[in-house]
Amino acid sequence: MKSSKSLEKIKNVYHNLNAKFKLSFIKMPKPKPEKPHEKHRMSVENPQSLAYQLIGRKTGRFLPLFKGLDLNLQKAGLKVNFKAYVSLAIFATIVISFVVLAFVPCLLFFAYSVPILPAFLFGVGGGLFALAFTMIGFYIYPIYRADTLKRGLEDELPFTTGYMAILTSAGVSPEKIFHSLSNLNVPLTVSAEARDIVRNVNLFGSNIISALEETSKRTPSERFREMIEGLISTIHSGGNLAAYLREKSKQYMKLKRINLKKYSDTLSMLSEFYVALLLTGPLLLVIMLTVMTMLGGGNLGILSPDLLLGLLTYIGIPVGAIVFLIILDAVSPKW
Repeated sequence: MKSSKSLEKIKNVYHNLNAKFKLSFIKMPKPKPEKPHEKHRMSVENPQSLAYQLIGRKTGRFLPLFKGLDLNLQKAGLKVNFKAYVSLAIFATIVISFVVLAFVPCLLFFAYSVPILPAFLFGVGGGLFALAFTMIGFYIYPIYRADTLKRGLEDELPFTTGYMAILTSAGVSPEKIFHSLSNLNVPLTVSAEARDIVRNVNLFGSNIISALEETSKRTPSERFREMIEGLISTIHSGGNLAAYLREKSKQYMKLKRINLKKYSDTLSMLSEFYVALLLTGPLLLVIMLTVMTMLGGGNLGILSPDLLLGLLTYIGIPVGAIVFLIILDAVSPKW
C-alpha cells in the first residue's frame, strides 16, 4: 500500500511538472500597436477635451473673467466641465480670429482688387470682430440653452402635471411616476430631468426627497422649481398629492393660454420687422446703389458699389436672417 501511494505521488508531481513545462512554451499574444487615430480618438470626438489638453493649464488666470458661467452650464444641462468649456472657448476664439485675419485680406485683395494696406486693415478689424463675437457666443450659448430648457419645461408643465396627477390617483409612488416620465415615447424636456432624478435614486442611492431638492436647485425654470418644491412639501406633510397636481395643472393651463395670446402679438410684430429689414430694406439699398452707379457715384471711400452689393448679399442678408431665426426660436413655444 505504501508503495502504491508513493507511486501516485510521483505521478502527480510528474504531471504537474509536465503541465508547467508545456505552458512555458505557449506564445503569449503580442499586444496590437495602437494606431495614431485610435490613440487620439477621444480628443478628436470631444473638442473640449482636445482644447483642455492643449491650453487647459494656461487658462487658470482667465477663469475669473467667466464668473457665473459655471452656474449657467449647470442650468443649461450641459455635461461639460467648467475649465474644459473655458479652454474650448479660448482655443476656438484664437483659431477663428487668425482664420479671419488671414482670409479677409486675401479675399479683398484677390477677388475685389482692394489695395494691400486697406485689405490688411479690414482683416485686422474682421479678426477683432471675430474674436469678440466668438467669445460672446460661447458666453451666451449656455444662457440660450438654459432659456430653451426653461421654456420647454414651462410649456410642458400643464401636460406633465396632469399626467402625474393621473398616475398619482392610480396609487403610483413618486419614484415610479418619474420613472414613467423618463421612459415616455414622446421626446419631452421633462424626461431629461426625470432621468436625472431616477439616476440619483437608483444609482447614487438618494431618496426621492433629496433627488427632487437637487433638481429644484439647478433647474432654470421658476415654475418647475415651484412645482417641485410644492411636491416635496406635499410628500413631507402627507397631503393629497393627486389634488395638488390637478390644481397645478389647471393653473399652468391658464398661464399657457395667456402666453399663447402674447406670442400671437409678438409674432405679428416680428413679421413686420422681417418685412421691413430683410425684404424692403435690402431691395431699396440695391435700387439706390444701382442708380448711384449709373450716375457715376456710389463709392463710400474704398468701398465700391459692387463690393457693397456683395457684402449686402453674402453677409448682411444671411446674418440678418440667422439673427431673426434665433429671435423667433427664443420666443416660440414648444407646445
